[in-house]
Amino acid sequence: MGPLEGIRVIDLTAVVLGPMATQILADYGADVIKVEPLTGDLMRANGMSRTKGMSSTFMNLNRNKKSVAVNLKTQAGLDAIKALIKTADVLVHNMRTKAIGRLGLGYEAIQQINPEIIYCAATGYADDGAYAGRPAFDEIIQAASGLAGLLEQESGKPDYLPSLVADKVTGIVTANAVLGALVYKGRTGKGQYVEVPMFETMVAFTLTEHMGGQGFVPPIGPAGYARLLKGGRKPCPTKDGYVALLPYTESHWTAFFSAQGRKDLLEKYDLGNRHERNQRIQELYEDLRSTTREFTTQELIDLCSKLDIPVTPIYTVDNIGEHEHLRSVGLFEEHTHPTEGKIKAIRPTTRFSLTPTAIERQPPRIGADTEEVLASIGLSPEDIERTRA
Repeated sequence: MGPLEGIRVIDLTAVVLGPMATQILADYGADVIKVEPLTGDLMRANGMSRTKGMSSTFMNLNRNKKSVAVNLKTQAGLDAIKALIKTADVLVHNMRTKAIGRLGLGYEAIQQINPEIIYCAATGYADDGAYAGRPAFDEIIQAASGLAGLLEQESGKPDYLPSLVADKVTGIVTANAVLGALVYKGRTGKGQYVEVPMFETMVAFTLTEHMGGQGFVPPIGPAGYARLLKGGRKPCPTKDGYVALLPYTESHWTAFFSAQGRKDLLEKYDLGNRHERNQRIQELYEDLRSTTREFTTQELIDLCSKLDIPVTPIYTVDNIGEHEHLRSVGLFEEHTHPTEGKIKAIRPTTRFSLTPTAIERQPPRIGADTEEVLASIGLSPEDIERTRA
């Protein structure tokens, strides 16, 4: 029973950003009720699946939730969901504000039926800005936020990270925003409107280390973090592959070059002067990579482990499940899904000593919990049948 036990969340989200946020809340013990159209969340069709509507991506974003499937464009469906919202502590959506308003589920309308609700909207762009209401998807926000442009400095052309990083980062921030509002509500009894704009969130995320000289007025140099750009940190080549290796402190650099007998490199740099190391970091990294070519991958890992220098083999998404540490902590769990059979799931990663998290409910089929949930708020079997009709 997680720390959010007793908190009811109405989940009007879809695709990746919103479902990631609400899954975190569900993993923490909240009663998350996912409201879907009769055709289901679009992400049900994206990724590999055994049966239609239950893709691997959907299942990785929607465990520990209940699914209620209704047509919100009908009065009966809307009435049923409004009755459900009356019982809720939190509502989360990632629709455009005008679109959810047309459904009759905007903040002002919901306040009328549940004044103390926490109403969280994950928008593409803040509603008080010039781009308010514009459509936004992960790649659009990667490009707009400067993230895709960072890759241009390395390869000569902009590109997207092969991960839905904007959706996922904003999803985590959205969950944190709800938790903050819950703390305030716990102190005051007051709900509130919360907006998490995807664009602004990712600009802040990207510029954390890349503000550079633009962080001063007037600017004292260009934006960007040299350690990561234009030949900065890269995987180190070995005789038989690559490793990720990161000497970081003076003692790391000194120990690494000393172990190789590289007096020339020890004398070339003032390793005790962090400012000089930073100014010459690209040159220093290049010298580092020239030395790693003399080792096999395992020899380099053994040496760095002995010297307590951060190092790891480079894993792929295909073999990460073989990682010794992940196996030791049981990150991947096998479950039996009621309709999908044996599946592999990633357990909640956050651990609470008194309120442990776990996978308690398998990702739901479309509308699997509709009757149970509607009955729990007082709808009779006849009411539910009329709503279904």
